[in-house]
Amino acid sequence: MNHHVFHKTIMTQPEAGQEIATFALGCFWGAEKLFWQQDGVVMTSVGYAGSDFENPSYEQVCAGVTGHAEAVQIIYDPSVISYQDLLQLFWENHDPTQGMRQGNDIGTQYRSVILAHDLTQQELAETSREEYQKLLSAKGYPSITTEIEAFKTYYLAEEYHQQYLSKNPAGYCGHGGTGVCFIQN
Repeated sequence: MNHHVFHKTIMTQPEAGQEIATFALGCFWGAEKLFWQQDGVVMTSVGYAGSDFENPSYEQVCAGVTGHAEAVQIIYDPSVISYQDLLQLFWENHDPTQGMRQGNDIGTQYRSVILAHDLTQQELAETSREEYQKLLSAKGYPSITTEIEAFKTYYLAEEYHQQYLSKNPAGYCGHGGTGVCFIQN
């Protein structure tokens, strides 16, 4: 499978000097576009994560029978963009208080999840959630419902979902944040 934006084969493992992050923040089309636009991001893909169900299809995920979330996987150069920078983009570009939905997209596949690839990512994610909750609370938002869990498996979504908004510039993107900027300490 070739990446429509980066014009190379989609990879799901980082090369030397690169790191990996996996997030779910609603519909994966808009999430992937958000991240592929960032300096230092060298690869993105969309897929299904957050469940032990093996080899799910889009139809199964949408039917709610697999427990997967629509996820974006990001391979990045940490000398250009940090994991903390990616977390800031994650928090600011969706509403992490909505539970099993983002806007009009409703279902378990649209939930907010950070899938930590190691203990450092887990700790940074938990700290950022606490910090962002304080900012949201000050603006009257309810509690964050974002799950933070250890990364287990990631299944690439079907080819037509990869870089969907590059192939279909007028395609649907239901992403919208809360308008609360994440000011990191």
